[in-house]
Amino acid sequence: MTAPDDRRPAARSAVDLADLHAAARAVLDPAVRDFVDGGSGSESTLTANRSAFTELALIPRVLTGSGAADTAARLVGTAAALPVAVAPMAYQRLLHEEGELAAARAARARGIPYVISTLSSHPLEAIADVGADTWFQLYCLRDRAKNDELVARAEAAGCRALMVTVDVPLMGRRLRDVRNGFALPPHIRAANLDTGPGGRPVTAPESGSDRTTDPGNEAHRRIGGASALAVHTSAAFAPALSWPDLERLRRRTSLPLVVKGLLDPRDARAAADLGADAVVVSSHGGRQLDGVRPSLSALPEVVAAVAGDCEVLLDSGIRSGTDVLKALALGARGVLLGRPVLWGLAADGEAGVDRVLDLLHTELAEAMTLAGCADLAAARLLRTERLATRA
Repeated sequence: MTAPDDRRPAARSAVDLADLHAAARAVLDPAVRDFVDGGSGSESTLTANRSAFTELALIPRVLTGSGAADTAARLVGTAAALPVAVAPMAYQRLLHEEGELAAARAARARGIPYVISTLSSHPLEAIADVGADTWFQLYCLRDRAKNDELVARAEAAGCRALMVTVDVPLMGRRLRDVRNGFALPPHIRAANLDTGPGGRPVTAPESGSDRTTDPGNEAHRRIGGASALAVHTSAAFAPALSWPDLERLRRRTSLPLVVKGLLDPRDARAAADLGADAVVVSSHGGRQLDGVRPSLSALPEVVAAVAGDCEVLLDSGIRSGTDVLKALALGARGVLLGRPVLWGLAADGEAGVDRVLDLLHTELAEAMTLAGCADLAAARLLRTERLATRA
């Protein structure tokens, strides 16, 4: 949905990402708001992801002569103005009529890589045509031929990396969506699953119907006592994904391979040994298995386990430039930014996402300067400590 004109000033005057969250919440349908903001189970991991950042203190350096900070980065071979990529997120037309197209344009303008989701609501080719540096995120499907087709389409569209999400054998039980009986409206669908090469539709709707035989069709049906999206993904996704499947993908593509959804350092080491170019430490934003360790807490062990043999990115819980700096100080090469992009998109479309990325850039540059860091290499040398928590 598009934010009414009288709401846009709130987004454009935002001074931090929390302001954009408030602006988004003011315009979103409650069920969509819950879909974006919610987590799985009791949402303990959702909460813990944020607590991990607030409980970590930076120890700044002084008299470094650093001056203005240089935030330029290189992530998985892609140049970036910040050590940030836009995380893969499904169905962005739920937030704004232009959806992924608007978000990708903002990422292009700010020099930030944009990760296209398997479940994007525009075909990957249309998103890539925007001109941002794009990566493609793959959910491995039961249909192996469809997996291969998606990889080939991403390669043909000029995507610069393949990101395989490995922590969704099925969708976590997200109670807000269950209570809401959440389903996609008829005009929004998993565009990559009902299109073929070039983004051409595989099937056409029946006359007078919004239903087709596409694999995303079940996500539109309201199902009593369940989330329609969870039912759909359980039917479409491969529940028994294993290391040989990942090895097959590694052989299948020459693109840099990014493995997203790891929390155990043993899995990160295995991914590096298999030839992954990067791993993403991620609890899926608290939306999969509830009660797991927060991503930030897992980061140092993963960095140690891969020992420089692949890049390490962090996902889940980033809400400010200082959060980015904390991730760098714990060894991350960069981070993926998720929900705040959706807040900006809901609040003000492309301009809202641009505001999110602008604020993050300003905050990170200021935090680096205040911490005595001239560049990202210096940021990774900062020390941190855990703050004592109240009993």
